[in-house]
Amino acid sequence: SRLHPGEFYALPQAPQQFKQLLMVSGFDKYFQIAPCFRDEDPRADRAPGEFYQLDFEMSFATQEDVFKVIEDVVPSTFEKFTNWKVDKGPFIRIPYLEAMEKYGIDKPDLRNPLIIQDVTAVFANIEFNAFKDKTIKAIVVSNGAEQGRKFFDKMTEFAVEECEAKGLAWTKFEKDGTVQGGIAKFITDEAKAKLENEFGVKPGDSIFFIADEFHKAQKIAGLVRIELGKRLDLLEKDVYRFCFIVDFPMYELSDEGTIDFSHNPFSMPQGGLEALQTMNPLDILAYQYDLVCNGYEMASGAVRNHNPELMVKAFEIAGYSEQEVENRFGALYNAFKYGTPPHAGAAPGVDRMIMLITNEGIIIRTLVSDISVVGRNTSGVKLINIDSEKGIRVASIAKVREPMNPENQEDLLKKMEKELEGENEIIEDDEELLEEEVTEETLPEETVEETAPQETTAETVPTA
Repeated sequence: SRLHPGEFYALPQAPQQFKQLLMVSGFDKYFQIAPCFRDEDPRADRAPGEFYQLDFEMSFATQEDVFKVIEDVVPSTFEKFTNWKVDKGPFIRIPYLEAMEKYGIDKPDLRNPLIIQDVTAVFANIEFNAFKDKTIKAIVVSNGAEQGRKFFDKMTEFAVEECEAKGLAWTKFEKDGTVQGGIAKFITDEAKAKLENEFGVKPGDSIFFIADEFHKAQKIAGLVRIELGKRLDLLEKDVYRFCFIVDFPMYELSDEGTIDFSHNPFSMPQGGLEALQTMNPLDILAYQYDLVCNGYEMASGAVRNHNPELMVKAFEIAGYSEQEVENRFGALYNAFKYGTPPHAGAAPGVDRMIMLITNEGIIIRTLVSDISVVGRNTSGVKLINIDSEKGIRVASIAKVREPMNPENQEDLLKKMEKELEGENEIIEDDEELLEEEVTEETLPEETVEETAPQETTAETVPTA
């Protein structure tokens, strides 16, 4: 563990290798609600340390087979616990490269109507130093010319301070046909005509321009798109929009400039062994996919690599020798030698599904069925009760000032259940408390002893 020296995760990450071994052993299909552990920092949409997923895998299955299962299970689950409109399958399929070009992110919120467009060619012959030798992305905002100067200044401030942009160029196409404000003087008649005819700019619209190195321009444009959607209240209301992101690159360049896996090292490369042997690694696509809902990655999966020769070659490109593959992934490496059926699967995140269904926008900690909290968990805990008749109700004990532990969890659980018996509305959390660090000094003595690492001695080692 990075944060707790002397302690470690017994089952790190997810049950990926275990479920693949099940397929090797002859199981046709499998699923479970699997607890997973990750030594990663928490985020608003990621529970700290422990999370749950609806993990499933199928032998002799294709990518489309997996999609059909998700399109059956996920919408019906959402419909059962919400009155919002829910997309039905088949969901939209968006290739990764297209998602990055149009949305600047690989988990686009399709409730947001704004699209990113590449206008680099429009400004190829225009003398404007901020655009010189840069990739130029544009976001056209319908009726955006109605906004005052303060709005554009605030958006520029956001791009610079929050997105690490060098600036945010903009202009307005007024209803009288003139171009006003921002970089208007650099918009030639030729450029104006191209923007209108090729990129759909109309009188009354505004345009935001992001100029930078290609990948950075994509990323910044993606963040600006999201922020514009929020500030202009453009997001479609009371609806869940799903899509699959497909055709992820198999490899990417690391910060050190070396080839690394971009998504899942156990995925099947499109084109198989021939692609690995003959193509530029950065051009190889994988049978990897994500399910995205309202801007959140809700599931990830892949068609698995089930061939030992192919597995060794895939890892070799990423800098691993066959000996390292055998040492680090010996169970899979050896199992594949016995003849493995093609298999594929995915794992929707249960915590994140509940976060979306309850419209919370944040995961503090979600406990679906029981309380199993020990020492280091804060009291920022929610008990979520799922009832087919009453829907989903949330009880919060964030205002309880003591950490939850095996000694007091029963009392705290009763307190939460009383809240659930009351109103059906979500109780707000005390954000200040949730940010409060829980240290050993704040824990009961018994809890500290239970969570502290034990020294291994001759007396503590079990004998045969």
